[in-house]
Amino acid sequence: MSATFPDLDGASVYITGGGSGIGAALTEGFLRQGAKVAFVGRSDATEFCDEMERETGNRPHFMPCDITDTGALRETLEQAGDLHGPITTLVNNAANDQRHTLAGADEAFWDWMIAINLKAYFFACQTVAPMMKEAGGGSIINFSSISYMMGNAGYPIYTTANSGINGMTRSLARELGPDRIRVNALAPGWVLTQKQKDMWVTEEGLKAHLERQCLKDPLEPDDIVGGCLFLASNISKAMTGQALVIDGGVVVTG
Repeated sequence: MSATFPDLDGASVYITGGGSGIGAALTEGFLRQGAKVAFVGRSDATEFCDEMERETGNRPHFMPCDITDTGALRETLEQAGDLHGPITTLVNNAANDQRHTLAGADEAFWDWMIAINLKAYFFACQTVAPMMKEAGGGSIINFSSISYMMGNAGYPIYTTANSGINGMTRSLARELGPDRIRVNALAPGWVLTQKQKDMWVTEEGLKAHLERQCLKDPLEPDDIVGGCLFLASNISKAMTGQALVIDGGVVVTG
């Protein structure tokens, strides 16, 4: 742990997709801060929870959930609030960047991709907002991606959802601000999770991407944790409606 955020000690945190990839790194990061972490995922995460308890002395609460089922998603958010107190940090992290083309996508695939990558974010925000208001404020962190900023081909519905996340983040920041609820987006670059390595990473593709980065080191899940903790902590209490990019310097925003 490279930095400590005292206000996250004991905080009620909820993470979608918190058992693998970037989400697992986020879960560990919040646990090491002393937060009470609840997370959802489609695959059983009992072994991961056991590992986290051994490594951090702090056990997360795992709930199986398909986030495209809005009712089930709401139930897990309410369960987390009952268990740990009103959720004060929501991390909408779960996503699916399945490759596809314009010609190859049908209506059912569109609905499924939007349900995972945008719809679930909206209804998670809707569900936690009253909890955060009750608690006197909170932080919502919506994970996006630099893919839409780059205009990447190969997954147009995914990039559409990413852009939508940014717009939703700005509008909700305005709507929820009077209740001291901050809403920010976090846009990682190409993070080499195990899924990315198994499905998408090629030697040529990675080399070309690293040439675009100002910093030439491949991104790992741990590289994203610090920015997320910062956005969750009151140290960023005057920051809302923004998109924090952690990509090694590809899109160079500003």
